Amino acid sequence: MPVTAKLRYLRIAPRKVRLVADLIRGKTVEEAQNILNFTQKRAALPILKLLKQGISNAKNNFQMEEKNLYISKILVDEGPKLKRVFPRARGHADEIQKKTSHITIILDIISQKQPISERGRVRSRELSAKRKLPTENLQVLPSRKTGRPKADRQTTTRPPPSQASLGPLPRVSGERGRRK
Repeated sequence: MPVTAKLRYLRIAPRKVRLVADLIRGKTVEEAQNILNFTQKRAALPILKLLKQGISNAKNNFQMEEKNLYISKILVDEGPKLKRVFPRARGHADEIQKKTSHITIILDIISQKQPISERGRVRSRELSAKRKLPTENLQVLPSRKTGRPKADRQTTTRPPPSQASLGPLPRVSGERGRRK
C-alpha cells in the first residue's frame, strides 16, 4: 500500500530540487536518509524532513516497518511564481520570478518481485526486461541518397575522433595568416 507525503510551496526552484530528488529516487528509506544527510544542497534538508514525515505516516497510520520501505516515486512539480520588479537603467524594469516547488514522495513496501541491487536501487525484473531493445529481425535498409545498403551499425564501432585524424583545419575567409 503506497504512503504519500507532500510538501507544497517550497521556496526553491524546481530545477534545483530535482537534482536532489534524482539522488534518492528508487532507494531504500535508510539509504536515502544517509544520502540526504551528507548532500550539500539547500533542497536536501526539506526533502529529508518530508521523507521522515512519510516514514512516520507509514508507521503510525499503516503499521509498516521502516526497514521494508523504499521510495517508489518522488515528484517535483512547479508551484506558483512570486513576481517581483527589478529596476534597470533609463527607467526600465525587469521582472524577477521567484519560483516555488511542490514535492510529493510516495513510499511503498519492498516485495519479493523487487530485489535490491548492489547500488541500493529497487528494480523489478519486468521493467528491466521491457527496456531491452529487440535485436532479432533487424534489416539493413538502403540509404535514401545512394540506394546502397548502410553498414551494420551494431557490429561496427567508430574510434573517437582525435585532432590528428581530422587533418588540417580549414582557413577562415578573410584570414591571410598571422599578424605580427
